[in-house]
Amino acid sequence: MSAQGSAAGVDYGRPVRIERALRAAPAHAVPEALARALSAEYPQISAVRLLVSDYHTRVLLPIEPVGAAAEPPADALAIRQSTAGRAYASRQVLVSTSEDGGGPRDTTTYIPVTARGERLGVLEVASAEPWGVPEALAEIGELLGIALKVAWNWTDRYERARRRRRLTLAAELQWQLLPGHACSDEGFSLAGHLEPAYSIGGDNFDWSAEHDHLALTVTNGAGTGISAALLTSLTVGALRNARRSGADLGEQASLANDMVHVRYGGREFTETLVMRIDVADGTVHVIDAGSPRILRLRGTEVTRVPLEQQLPLGMFPDTEYRPQRFGLEPGDRLVIVSDGVFAARTARGEFGTDALEQATRRSRLQDAAEVPLTVITELIEYHDGAGLADDAVVVCLDWHGPAAGR
Repeated sequence: MSAQGSAAGVDYGRPVRIERALRAAPAHAVPEALARALSAEYPQISAVRLLVSDYHTRVLLPIEPVGAAAEPPADALAIRQSTAGRAYASRQVLVSTSEDGGGPRDTTTYIPVTARGERLGVLEVASAEPWGVPEALAEIGELLGIALKVAWNWTDRYERARRRRRLTLAAELQWQLLPGHACSDEGFSLAGHLEPAYSIGGDNFDWSAEHDHLALTVTNGAGTGISAALLTSLTVGALRNARRSGADLGEQASLANDMVHVRYGGREFTETLVMRIDVADGTVHVIDAGSPRILRLRGTEVTRVPLEQQLPLGMFPDTEYRPQRFGLEPGDRLVIVSDGVFAARTARGEFGTDALEQATRRSRLQDAAEVPLTVITELIEYHDGAGLADDAVVVCLDWHGPAAGR
């Protein structure tokens, strides 16, 4: 499997025409608009299919044609056992060519669909022969990814396609709170994952990338079901409101604490990690208001970042929160988890810090986007494949160093 094509005869106006077609398409018809544009630009193409990842990030599911039956499709492709899945995981264009006896060669091209570092799916293109150079194919995947991110909130078509079964209402609320599954910049790569995907209650993560810092929160919600989801929604909303109003880290936590306490009177609260990473030098400012933990991988050594644990948000009114600091070096990786990971228990005992450290160390050669799912997979295997008893959040941050020219 390899990227195919030659730079000879490249029409550099093609990406512009394809982008125009995507911009002009209705939100629900982006895949069809792309298929028409590709067929017009590349006559050798015979079929185009868009695949998106499911909530578990374990399979790729096709976007069914408009008017198709609503039942979940039977031809889901396992990410770890398919060429399409390898293209998705590696974010590399892959080409598979088959030949039936002495007949014509059939080519299938798998193009990763991404938007600012977030993996959305794969574009599967069938043709009679290789039809583009790798750089142009990768650009098509990026153009489609950006168009999909814009269109996603205008229609339910793509959300429906991701679901292998119905989400609980609590899970629906939680997934809508998320900023995305991954993002990247010159100085960092970031990814997060939630489990169990279809019935999560209160755990959550949030981030915002600015010109001078990265804001990141991980919330370990209290309770279960819709009540936990509503509590977390209030917490995340309050933190965002304070952050977007220009409040510093301590003020963000204090204002969110007051909002939760006003609503619940101390009966319910949220354990939350509130962070700010300065992109100029990698200084991390953090408030540990509860149970989420931070592990740091530096080289092959995994250590827990020691923090002073402060009161959870909403427990008492007028609580003052004090940020702490630690530094990141280029190449450092932070793995942040809720207690649904390190405190998970089965008949074999607690998953524990040791198992979490081992999983973090084993994932050191993986891309940041792969790490959360790797840790979750090991957690599920520890449960012998059974469903998790508690929500689990894993967030991975790879620090590459101060971005050039900032």
